[in-house]
Amino acid sequence: MKDKKRAMGRGLGAILSAESKASVNSATDEGADKFVGNIMEVSLEDIDPNATQPRTYFDEKALNDLALSIKALGVIQPITLRKEGNRFEIISGERRFRASKIAGLKSVPAYIRLVNDQELLEMALVENIQREDLDAIEIALTYQRLLEEIGMTQENLSQRVGKERSTITNSIRLLRLDPDFQNAIRSGEISAGHGRAIISVEDEQKQKELFDKILKQGLSVRQTEQEANLLKNPKVDLKKNKTELSNNFKRVEKNLADILEVKVEIKTAANGKKGKIVLDFKNEEELEQILAHFK
Repeated sequence: MKDKKRAMGRGLGAILSAESKASVNSATDEGADKFVGNIMEVSLEDIDPNATQPRTYFDEKALNDLALSIKALGVIQPITLRKEGNRFEIISGERRFRASKIAGLKSVPAYIRLVNDQELLEMALVENIQREDLDAIEIALTYQRLLEEIGMTQENLSQRVGKERSTITNSIRLLRLDPDFQNAIRSGEISAGHGRAIISVEDEQKQKELFDKILKQGLSVRQTEQEANLLKNPKVDLKKNKTELSNNFKRVEKNLADILEVKVEIKTAANGKKGKIVLDFKNEEELEQILAHFK
């Protein structure tokens, strides 16, 4: 009798007794319709966190701020739970669950779902990916779990979360980054755009150099992409590789410039036996002046 009274105090007892609550575990069980689709108060003592929770980090300050809001206004958006025997497991809303405990609540409003382990994980992951406060690495990890643990194809995943396949692919590529770079994305030191530029450089040492440069110089994503391109395709130092002109060619270069009154450059092949003369002109009038010398 004491147990039944305690169940009534949790809010669930207003709908089902403790005995029937324990016996409803699937959509076909008697009384299941009273669970599914209804919002009910569930004791925090009866709720367990999701062991496969996609979210791996909960900001303490943000939790305390949410707890203050809940203390003043209550839990505005119900959490979603899976019924597991006579207990409940969180599908979505673990932040609200944790903040409610901090706020000193005894129970929270919740939607009850009757799902298996596979469905639980999929629902938790898809719900997680829709949140606005996820960092890029957490998003990438969630995509990866949906592909590997749920067995979704990229096409199915794209349709399920409403993202282009290229977006999903680029996101998952971030997981190839060094853990230090991933942590920098999670902490906000660099952005996902910086991370994608870094990963485009294959050499790990050059990746580290680029990462350090971003932090020291405060490079934008655009600047980082340019630096990455230079690291991937180092430009040949034309000054170092330019064939040194002989004194005779230098003299000819200067004489022609004096006669034509324009900049003249003589470029020779490595063997010095052939080459070309480049005449610079700024406008059509200068071109006519040059041509006049050859009429």
